[in-house]
Amino acid sequence: MSEAPAAPQPGSVEPPAVARHLDLLLIPPRPRTGWRVLPARVVAMCVVELQKLRHDRTELYTRAVQPALWLVVFGETFTRIKAIPTGGTPYIDYLAPGIIAQSAMFIAIFYGIMIIWERDAGILTKLLVTPTPRSALIAGKAFAAGLKALLQAVVVIVIAALLGVAMTWNPLRLLGVAVAVILGSAFFSCLSISIAGIVLTRDRLMGIGQAITMPLFFASNALYPVAVMPGWLQTVSRINPLSYQVDALRGLLLGTPSHLALDFAVLGAASVAGIAVASALLGRLAR
Repeated sequence: MSEAPAAPQPGSVEPPAVARHLDLLLIPPRPRTGWRVLPARVVAMCVVELQKLRHDRTELYTRAVQPALWLVVFGETFTRIKAIPTGGTPYIDYLAPGIIAQSAMFIAIFYGIMIIWERDAGILTKLLVTPTPRSALIAGKAFAAGLKALLQAVVVIVIAALLGVAMTWNPLRLLGVAVAVILGSAFFSCLSISIAGIVLTRDRLMGIGQAITMPLFFASNALYPVAVMPGWLQTVSRINPLSYQVDALRGLLLGTPSHLALDFAVLGAASVAGIAVASALLGRLAR
């Protein structure tokens, strides 16, 4: 008798589509490398900051008090006495973009305290041993600070609108305002992180932050035109990134003469330089 045919091998009972899905569960995804890490880290840090604000909005409300006082008290008073030449623009209108930049800077300039807290809590060490580049970590935190400052800027814009400040509501110009706020805040947050990498303690960082915020503010065009400053202060104002941020905000919101191409070029270059320096000093915090 001829030998019985061999029984056929049982095939998979799973359809091909299901089998492919099971393969995805068994085979780990290929990790992001190189330039693809940076946008993912930036988005992750921004989401973390939004979650913090969602759980505790107290900081957002309390930080709105100081800009409101600047606009209501300082702005209204100097609008009446006409002591500062603004080229025909009401002083409170002239002041509003400067207060937006100031409030954003005040948020970003103390961002290094968070880095020191993360070091003390052991979080920074865990982040540094991951394959994520240090520049991606710094950029993520910098633009998260920019997003946080942008929320503060929205609050100041609403207060200014309620006070009758004549601002544009053109969507493209408002988009430019958002970019200027984020770039400026990214630079100042990187400056704070760089200082944290040098002084290494929260107390020292607080002292230095308080010592440089008001000089940066008064040595800019936020309160008065550069032309009325003494010569040495004009030189300081021209190397102060806050001046370029205020000039961009004033030109976009009020339509006054400005140098938008130069403003955004300086803010972009300052942000890149800030990320590079802060990345280089980040390792000192983890020692």
